[in-house]
Amino acid sequence: MIPTPYYLIDKARLLPNMEKIAWLRENSGAKSLLALKCFASWSVFDFMSQYMDGTTSSSLFEVKLGREKFPGETHAYSVAYADDEIDEVLASSDKILFNTIGQLTRFEAQSAGHVRGLRVNPGVSTSSFDLADPARPFSRLGEHDPEKIAGVADLVSGFMFHNNCENADFDRFDGMLGHIEQRFGHLIRGMKWISLGGGIHFTGEGYPLEKLAERLKRFAGENEVQVYLEPGEAAITKSTTLEVTVLDTLHNGKNLAIVDSSIEAHMLDLLIYRETAKMSPNSGPEEWMICGKSCLAGDIFGEFRFEQPLKAGDRLSMQDAAGYTMVKKNWFNGVKMPAIAVKELDGTVNVARSFSYQDFVAALS
Repeated sequence: MIPTPYYLIDKARLLPNMEKIAWLRENSGAKSLLALKCFASWSVFDFMSQYMDGTTSSSLFEVKLGREKFPGETHAYSVAYADDEIDEVLASSDKILFNTIGQLTRFEAQSAGHVRGLRVNPGVSTSSFDLADPARPFSRLGEHDPEKIAGVADLVSGFMFHNNCENADFDRFDGMLGHIEQRFGHLIRGMKWISLGGGIHFTGEGYPLEKLAERLKRFAGENEVQVYLEPGEAAITKSTTLEVTVLDTLHNGKNLAIVDSSIEAHMLDLLIYRETAKMSPNSGPEEWMICGKSCLAGDIFGEFRFEQPLKAGDRLSMQDAAGYTMVKKNWFNGVKMPAIAVKELDGTVNVARSFSYQDFVAALS
């Protein structure tokens, strides 16, 4: 039995997402690039690359990882490139997307001959949380003025619009794409390719894939562009668990169970966005608060129901633990970092990576 804590990537649960992505690619003509900012566990890249077209990145290191580990196209994007990294970014990518006109013109000479794009901020988004809203007031994420963009349009061959965030509503996506076409259509029609970013939850249950395929195909045809999508969560949703063990229990007005993991260190996004983890199973007469082992008072995974009282040694599974977890895990409190394991389609489980005290030391100085 693998010692906890560890993330368990289950290829059998990853496969349905991959199949939907492949179906959408076939029926819409849109290409799909894995957003490494969300998921970068390269042990399953060979598997995912059978269904996806490549990767998109947010930094030099992600660009290099995509080029080295994921067959297909490698798109480079960053909110800002530094002078000492731009040449390596260019050498590691097929396309480079600049966040601003300032960055585009600053590196115009160095990027000449490379396929270039510009991020455009359409001013609308689906995010309900200001922290994650790319269209928030005073946003630094992309250019928003069509007139200014027109002035540099001859320097790029594509645009990237990333304004969706866990958007499971096709009608809302359709409406926002219509807004983009109305405001920026004259510019889009001069491009060769358009990325519509990520955040479209098209692998979720009940999502009208056929409608999305038709809309993307129509958008591509009317504007004569190659469409790209950049799924992150959509690619890996429900594929992974965080396996933990109960270390101790106590009662302080509620039943409390302390596990060998930490929400701040191992599922940080839940803490940032004030969400609770998902537990399976989550039913029964026993209600328990599952707590992390760090010193942070609010290190709480959530409250869940169980058939029996919890006790030290019980194993628990936190569901849907792939997105923004392994890429954000940290050494807070020196809590043991979860290993990364992969469950193959035949049911065998292999530990792809484990972390030791030496890794903790090596991350510091």
